[in-house]
Amino acid sequence: MSTSDEVGQFSETTERQSQRANLVIRPRRLRRTPGMRDLVREVSLTTDDLILPLFVSGTAEGDEPIGSMPGVFRRTVSGTAERAVAAAELGIRAVILFGIPARKDAVASGAYAEDGIVQEAARAIRVRCPDLVIFADTCLCEYTDHGHCGLLAPDMEVDNDGTLELLGRVAVSQAEAGVDFVAPSGMMDGMVGAIRGALDEHDLQHVGVLSYAVKYASAFYGPFREAAQGAPSFGDRRAHQMDPANAREALREAHLDLEQGADLIMVKPALAYQDVIHRIREAFPAAPLVAYNVSGEYAMVKAASAHGWISERAVVLEILTGLKRAGADLVITYHAEEVAKWLNDR
Repeated sequence: MSTSDEVGQFSETTERQSQRANLVIRPRRLRRTPGMRDLVREVSLTTDDLILPLFVSGTAEGDEPIGSMPGVFRRTVSGTAERAVAAAELGIRAVILFGIPARKDAVASGAYAEDGIVQEAARAIRVRCPDLVIFADTCLCEYTDHGHCGLLAPDMEVDNDGTLELLGRVAVSQAEAGVDFVAPSGMMDGMVGAIRGALDEHDLQHVGVLSYAVKYASAFYGPFREAAQGAPSFGDRRAHQMDPANAREALREAHLDLEQGADLIMVKPALAYQDVIHRIREAFPAAPLVAYNVSGEYAMVKAASAHGWISERAVVLEILTGLKRAGADLVITYHAEEVAKWLNDR
């Protein structure tokens, strides 16, 4: 039975009961006091739902502010580890690492180097915070000198199949450094299967895969590209990221990644795609689902708050609650530390 059928049946049954008993239905009774509202609340937001993104840089000499993302920084390895510890103390259970290497090249060698920037950060965090769940972004765009998410063929198009082996190599390197989940974000066909195979071949069956299964070619990524210094030097990524007009396609992408062995799947961005989050949840009810509250969404809230146009706390909590209501189990958000403090103050 569809949701609309259930609503219709509920309305008809309620109306008949009301007519028989000559009752007046008053839903407001359940909203009368804070205690009543808490008692019947359908969705709750907790620190367990949050994943904090961290940018670790091979050239940073301290905390480097990101102009378009107030409160977010590129940090050294030690600074990143300190931030992760602080997040854990707030009750945040997980972080996701994005690396900015000191040197880039055509084959993204910094992404799979044993002493790569993400690998070093993962080791440092694991020593100081052994129970924190560590995700690593497993993509090439931050590491290539051309800024694309894969190797380039002679015609300057992204070589999908040629990139898969390299993604497996990156995932193995990150896993051996101690991450709990690798998170391929390039939207290459077959990436999850290639990564799962590489991990299993190296006896890393315990390491999971969070797939950016449904990643749109979005205008909301601008501040992230400043933060990660990974904008493409030519062209764009529309040939491999999804068209924002498509929703049914998202179901196919999610199905393929789950079939290939993804442990969690993601929808990115979040705000303009809550219908997609809901569709994925309905289609794959058993799959853990992550929503990425991306940099542009964060920046808009910060800008409006700075002008006094909105209450940042109220708006952020409403946004994240809405993402959970749509069906997300977890949310990657740059607001995570602030949200944790607000929730702890309740």
